[in-house]
Amino acid sequence: MEKTELGVNRIGILTSGGDAPGMNAAIRGAVRTAQCMGIQCVGIRHGYAGLINGDFTVLDESDVSGITKRGGTMLYTARSKEFQTEEGLQRAVDTCKYMGIEGLITIGGDGTFRGALELYKRGIKVIGIPCTIDNDIGCTTYTIGFDTACNTAIDAVDKLGDTMQSHERCSVVEVMGHETGYLALNVGIATGATITLIPEVSYDFDKDVIGRIRTARLAGRTHFMVIVAEAMDPVQTIAEKINQATGIETRVTALGHVQRGGDPLMRDRVIATSMGYRAVMLLAEGKNSRVVAMDGDIMIDLDIEEALAKEKVFDMEQYRMFTALTFLDKGILR
Repeated sequence: MEKTELGVNRIGILTSGGDAPGMNAAIRGAVRTAQCMGIQCVGIRHGYAGLINGDFTVLDESDVSGITKRGGTMLYTARSKEFQTEEGLQRAVDTCKYMGIEGLITIGGDGTFRGALELYKRGIKVIGIPCTIDNDIGCTTYTIGFDTACNTAIDAVDKLGDTMQSHERCSVVEVMGHETGYLALNVGIATGATITLIPEVSYDFDKDVIGRIRTARLAGRTHFMVIVAEAMDPVQTIAEKINQATGIETRVTALGHVQRGGDPLMRDRVIATSMGYRAVMLLAEGKNSRVVAMDGDIMIDLDIEEALAKEKVFDMEQYRMFTALTFLDKGILR
């Protein structure tokens, strides 16, 4: 195959870290764009471990046909302790050179980007695509998988709400989010939860949990929904304390990894496809060490070191809105 004008002939694509709905759409976007430009694509299975071990498969347009609507990742994903060693990194670099991979697209979170940065320092061209249901990457306002994970959790909480209403119970629901509360807060707003506990906001249990439940009870509520980010106190402990303080029968549900799966929704399909396209175009333009990101509704790219240095700014106004809508903390908007 003849090289393109800018010298990119073959690129590798891998997914790393936790899976998220939309990864397949990003893979398809990159592969189809590369094929259109005459660039060969190599899929690297099992993330950086596959890069070390040479677990490759050539990808063309037929290999990615129909995968946009599928959850998970056709390339599989894994975490690699060996890749964190100098020996492992060098093996990964040597494999890239041996396979003639001139650019690497890495789809995942901050850990994936840190790995890509180490490869860049050793002479490999890299482009990162942010993909995590936690939406906790500082350089981008949106990460692939967040919308679908939110909707998966919302559907589950709505169903639980029906049962809690029927039995006049309290439900304590743990949602994912790693060490952040973006997923929990959005689920809490969307489901009209009584309380949402997130690590970004400290709380007093008697006032902010028991007090709010009692206030809602006096207002006529007979069932209660408490959304808890996984970084908070154990949900079983929270449920037991609610039961002891109020006498309300309280049940626990940890949604767990069900939030990672399922067919991606429209937003994740479109943004993932667009990011896959953009990543290939950056490599074709001779760009290197970049992360594709969203600035509001605008797609941008920035240096990978700059991207890793950015911290996510939590939207306290969104939390104040949630609190105001529960009518339980008068004066918060003053």
